[in-house]
Amino acid sequence: MQIELKHKIINDKYTEYVYDNYDIQNRDETKTEVNFDLSESNNFDWNIGIIYGSSGSGKTTILKKLGNLSESVFDDNKSLISNFDFLEPNEACRLLSSIGLSSVPTWLRPFNLLSNGERFRADIAYKVASAKDDEVVLIDEFTSVVDRDVAKSMSYSVQKYLRKNNKRMVVASCHYDIIEWLTPDWICSPQKNEGLLERGQCLRQSRPKIELQVSRVESGAWDLFKKHHYMSESVNKAYIHLLFTWNKKPVAIAVVGRQFGRGVGLAYRGSRTVVLPDFQGVGIGSKITNFLGGVFKDIGARYFTKTIHPALGEYRNNSNLWKPTAFNGKIRNKSESKLNKYTSIKLRASYCHEYIGESIEGYSELLKPIDDMRKNKQLNLEI
Repeated sequence: MQIELKHKIINDKYTEYVYDNYDIQNRDETKTEVNFDLSESNNFDWNIGIIYGSSGSGKTTILKKLGNLSESVFDDNKSLISNFDFLEPNEACRLLSSIGLSSVPTWLRPFNLLSNGERFRADIAYKVASAKDDEVVLIDEFTSVVDRDVAKSMSYSVQKYLRKNNKRMVVASCHYDIIEWLTPDWICSPQKNEGLLERGQCLRQSRPKIELQVSRVESGAWDLFKKHHYMSESVNKAYIHLLFTWNKKPVAIAVVGRQFGRGVGLAYRGSRTVVLPDFQGVGIGSKITNFLGGVFKDIGARYFTKTIHPALGEYRNNSNLWKPTAFNGKIRNKSESKLNKYTSIKLRASYCHEYIGESIEGYSELLKPIDDMRKNKQLNLEI
């Protein structure tokens, strides 16, 4: 199929200047041709398609030919999650988490106070959730407004949700780096092969690995992450603070303290694990807690976790690396809770687990007493 775009030129002194100085033959109209053929997409089941090419190649023109490029309208007088009032509250929470927008405080902010990355994910979540069963969601300029590492994590979390819920989406983008993260079922470029649809197993390979670096940091690093945690922003400054980075960008933090109790022996517990919103949805939080469990097991310590976050809690419920404790899923009464100023999970049912996976060697340096690390200038040692 060929789309021909014509426009009659209204001549004036500016167009005459162009004619006088450049070799323009047609002074009556401009004409652009865009080639594409997506007819093959009717012959197989698919969830994700990508229209790619350089700026001005006709990607948006093709999207408009496929359907309506409507804009999501958010009411800035409401919290973000309240804009999903066509869903039940628990469904709205699950949707935002699945699309990689799992920072609970973010759900309570209005759309106009979100970052570019958060807005982009919220917009996709709204369009996907409100689409009819047979409707194809169309997204122009996919990931164009966000950092490229953010674009990768965002692409991966979006494709997971689409496939799990059997939704269909076609995106247009000038960025090639998202293809291996979005793992499309087909791609099309108006600049290649007359715009013919391409498909094949090479498009559905697993995403590249994310390699994180971990460093022991001072408690002040918590300030970058605290507003994204669903509990109190306060944290015990004496606890172990570990910063995780990807390509030298801060991605997540884990705060760990001692676990005391009759019969537990040498034990630690996860106090806080926060992944920045731009990097949520790719499994970083679960990988970090698995890593910590293995590191503490290597020094002969037990490692316990407690959370009310459904995604992380259900992951541990279904993982053979974790076993539920006696308190898993139970509501504790006031006499059992022993609350302190660092705890806001009070009388709600929580996911409680102990790590039982393999030990991970080579990271015991991260667990040294903080004063020893300061003296030896090992505080920011990257492993």
